[in-house]
Amino acid sequence: AQLSKKEFFPTFLLCFFFGGVGIHRFYVGKIGTGIVMLLTLGGLGIWTLIDIIMIAVQKFKDSDGLPIKA
Repeated sequence: AQLSKKEFFPTFLLCFFFGGVGIHRFYVGKIGTGIVMLLTLGGLGIWTLIDIIMIAVQKFKDSDGLPIKA
């Protein structure tokens, strides 16, 4: 299975510390949803929490649909 060039640890840290403004989504190339997260403050925190969980269980994907490297 092909993996993303983006790595788990930076993605997780960016989401944990700056998830409310979608920085982790910009990092993995998901610019559109990053802008939406920025404007909604991470879906009032709910979207951020879901992303943290998805990253932690290694189900988060980059803009090409490839899983983030563990």
